[in-house]
Amino acid sequence: METLLIEIGTEEIPAGYIEPALAVLAETLTKELADARIDHGQVETFGTPRRLAVRIGDVAEKQQSLSSRVLGPPKSVGFDDSGKPTVAAEKFAEKVGVPVDKLDITETEKGLYLSAEKKEIGQDSRDVLRKLIPDSIKSVSFPKTMRWANLDVSFARPIQSILALLGTEVIPFTFGNIESGREVFGHRFKHPETIQIQTPEEYVPALEAAWVQPLIRMRKEKIQSDIDSVAAELGGVVLQDDELLDIVTNLVEYSAPVAGTFEDKFIELPDEVLITAMREHQKYFAVVDPDGRLKPCFIAVNNTPAKDMNLVAKGHERVIRARLEDARFFFQSDRSNSLEDWVVQLKGVLFQAKLGSMYDKVERVKALVGFLGDAASLGSDEKQSAARAAWLCKADLVSQMVGEFPKLQGVMGRVYASVAGESPEVAAAIEEHYRPVHSGAPLPGSVCGAVVSITDKIDSICGCFSAGLIPTGASDPYALRRQGIGVIQIILNQNFKFSLLSLIKESLSHFGVTDNGETAESVFSFLKNRMSHMLAEEGFSKEVIAAVLSVPADVIPDVWNRVKALESLKAKPDFEPLAIAFKRAVNIIRKAELTEDASVDPALFEDACESALFAALQGIRAKAKTELDSGDFSQALLTIATLREPVDAFFDGVMVMADDIKIRCNRLALLKQIADLFAEFADFSKI
Repeated sequence: METLLIEIGTEEIPAGYIEPALAVLAETLTKELADARIDHGQVETFGTPRRLAVRIGDVAEKQQSLSSRVLGPPKSVGFDDSGKPTVAAEKFAEKVGVPVDKLDITETEKGLYLSAEKKEIGQDSRDVLRKLIPDSIKSVSFPKTMRWANLDVSFARPIQSILALLGTEVIPFTFGNIESGREVFGHRFKHPETIQIQTPEEYVPALEAAWVQPLIRMRKEKIQSDIDSVAAELGGVVLQDDELLDIVTNLVEYSAPVAGTFEDKFIELPDEVLITAMREHQKYFAVVDPDGRLKPCFIAVNNTPAKDMNLVAKGHERVIRARLEDARFFFQSDRSNSLEDWVVQLKGVLFQAKLGSMYDKVERVKALVGFLGDAASLGSDEKQSAARAAWLCKADLVSQMVGEFPKLQGVMGRVYASVAGESPEVAAAIEEHYRPVHSGAPLPGSVCGAVVSITDKIDSICGCFSAGLIPTGASDPYALRRQGIGVIQIILNQNFKFSLLSLIKESLSHFGVTDNGETAESVFSFLKNRMSHMLAEEGFSKEVIAAVLSVPADVIPDVWNRVKALESLKAKPDFEPLAIAFKRAVNIIRKAELTEDASVDPALFEDACESALFAALQGIRAKAKTELDSGDFSQALLTIATLREPVDAFFDGVMVMADDIKIRCNRLALLKQIADLFAEFADFSKI
């Protein structure tokens, strides 16, 4: 058993490429080893901007040998009437590598066939790895790749070296114009000389001695510790930003933090502007005081320690000062404009070629907010605030600040609305209507923000569906799936109990859709698929989800409550007999030709079990309806479940398909009423 080590040395790879590429490289290598029948142990990855590396322990010296039985031609084809082998038998023997007289006869379902035991002797792992490693490197994909020289290979950045060791020996191969070896590069400035790696085990300590920390986790911990120490010297703490920490970790090979300051006059800018200016363009960490107020300083993490770090700090300060001066100018200039003027300017901002301008979208969203406000039973003040927020929600898109810092859309809308004297509810809703901005992000915290967010997203979804811009398995350029999930999450969070299908139809009416509800059903089905995925991720069984979503399911909080209730009942011992009884009733009804308005006539009952079932149904139906209307789904389901005994007695006591057609139709009508009662809750036939 030996340790395998591979390092791809490159020019600087973008920070966001590194960890996904390492995951793919490690996964591909382990899969290729498994396919090649080479046993191995633990897999480790290492990465910096200038290297991607994988180390795999306990790699077997040879492939496992493979033995398998191979079928050839039928015996009647392989041997003639005198028992001599034919050309077919000789060709088969040659193919499997055994003498003709060593061929076996195997009995199969189709008759007697020639067969042979084919053995594939395992090769030396080094020989297999010579082809396996280059193929694995080729398989790593990136958002963008580069070609260099006149080579037919591509990578995120030009490759400068490849380390490939199995134990102490180099695995020789060529990738592009690079021959594999045992050399790696240290830090570009602190240790530009190459390093000879003799064994995989000395890889990490050798690089650490050359001013490189190849372990991403260790480098991240070191950066966090360093910036915390610098922040403490500044009398504050680092503003927590895990995403920025991940980016910076993959921008450097060595942590050399330095503190910088900026003038107090910039503190008048909104915190979000200061943080974004430092974060987005320069990857600086913001510092706050113990009370959470932003301090006029920052921390930059350099890749190289300098002799005079004060000089480095001054360089960073000059850069950020220019950025903040621009931001200050934009902020002051923007405040001289009115939000109403910006709304008009949205006529020149394209939303989507087939769906008009942002101004058109704002008008649609505002109208839809009015509809949803009524459907969700909002108060008059909430309706008014939501309508105003909808009208202004996209205004900041034409501001200079958002033009410079696109991630501040919504944030600057809130700031400028507050400056302009809009109510806190309106200002907050303008920012919140973009939420959630990604999976796991916060949802709108206010009712107004939730309403505007829902209508904005529904408008985008319905607009794209009406224009034929429907997501496919491989493409969702307008992020409709994410927006659909956001709509559902917000409705659940606010416990809005309105008809989702009605909202969809209202939204589609703004696009002039007249196709008898086909597009509405398509959008609704799309959102139901999102519900199904979300419920499955919460751990509910697929059959319960399918059962609930197969009946009217456009009041979203009710869908979740029904699934929870049914999942709970499904765990009870009486559930299976209940489901069987319901399925039996449904199957009988499906086979019978029964009109929708078929009624039950108690005068046609011939057995006491019919009367008992009918009486039980009347009482239970009224009680269950009251419980369903009040949202007590668990109790409603338990109430419906009490029909099990009278239903079982009915099936035991009478023949549903009686010879007398009146008796038969009466019994079928009774079963249909029972099935309809179950169907108000879920389609039990799917369980």
